[in-house]
Amino acid sequence: MLRWPIALALTLLVYSAAVAAPLKLQITASDQAEINVPVTVAVPKAAAGDAQVATVALSDGTKLVGQLTAPSLLSKADATKDLELTFVLPKLDAGAKLTATVEFGGSAGGQEYSWKDTPGKSMDLLDGNKPVLRYMYEALDDSSPERRHETFKVYHHVFDLDGNNLLTKGPGGLFPHHRGLFYGFNRISYSADGKKQNADVWHCNNGESQAHIKVISSEAGPVLGRQLLQVEWRGRDGKPFAEEERELTVYRTPEGRLIEFASRLESKVDDLKLDGDPQHAGFQFRATQFVPDNTAKKTFYIRPDGKGKPGAFRNWPGQKEHVDLPWNVLVFEAFDKTYSTCYLDRPTNPKPARFSERDYGRFGSYFATDVPQEEPLEVNYRVYLTEGEIAPDAIAESYASFNQPPQVSIVE
Repeated sequence: MLRWPIALALTLLVYSAAVAAPLKLQITASDQAEINVPVTVAVPKAAAGDAQVATVALSDGTKLVGQLTAPSLLSKADATKDLELTFVLPKLDAGAKLTATVEFGGSAGGQEYSWKDTPGKSMDLLDGNKPVLRYMYEALDDSSPERRHETFKVYHHVFDLDGNNLLTKGPGGLFPHHRGLFYGFNRISYSADGKKQNADVWHCNNGESQAHIKVISSEAGPVLGRQLLQVEWRGRDGKPFAEEERELTVYRTPEGRLIEFASRLESKVDDLKLDGDPQHAGFQFRATQFVPDNTAKKTFYIRPDGKGKPGAFRNWPGQKEHVDLPWNVLVFEAFDKTYSTCYLDRPTNPKPARFSERDYGRFGSYFATDVPQEEPLEVNYRVYLTEGEIAPDAIAESYASFNQPPQVSIVE
């Protein structure tokens, strides 16, 4: 990721919180240099007291702002005993070791994230007064085909860095079933009520839907904004066949949007199988309608084997090598600017991961898997969006920070 002037981390905003005893940390880098990487460590609630923020003083003299939250969805922390402390490291050389002193409470840095709800419609993550992310969650409306189409699934919009334009697409336009940041599958089968059933929660043409149930929790502060959602996957009969906990986190990093997507999907039926095709399944990003209307032939992709030509794209199985990529980057033009969207996979996500691209700005990957009732499906991705054409070293740093983050432990 791009370098963050350390001075930004020293801007102070006063919080009131109970004073807790300092905590000592040991930070050890992987074999990859770390630049502006979110670092999270579980800390005892007893140590943090009622603090919401902390100052993290590194042994090299750097002071950083930390934010305290409940454990994230896929965290191994014990939610009954622990909080998570998250801060963004400006730089850590490969193999380096640092110690840090954590002072709970007192002060934090810069602007804060906050959540603003438009009841029954959408929920915005704001950075100061600028929108960053928008969760679209209207209840299914069957009053007309148009309204049903607008409301049959939930998804997230992503704003540009100025908060002026949506860089993702909603209903309508070219291929109206593609929207924003979305996770779903178009070839689903399961057994319920004594019979085999099929469902497609991508197109939702036969009564299916993805329905918002509630916001389980939300977090906002100087380092991150996060929401945990309960979403039902409903079949042609309108009955839920799976329940999902979907978590979106935005980390404060310079000049870009670092968005983490995590999901835990629990089957409510027998023999649940998720499958699809490269264009209509998995976790995908769809760029604004501005791209197909104006700039599709300028779109190009950067892949692990190099930079593609404008207007050219790949799809599995036409290109059989387009599978199990560690990352893929969409570069597109919209609203007189160039943007790069870096899609980061994880080895722990189901494989094979079959990738797909289009010049109009829809890309991502999907997999096929069974979901037993006793074994929920967990997936985890990141999307890093920045202005301009992203540099190769920034892609490598983004991937490394996701898959090989620094190891952090509490020093007794």
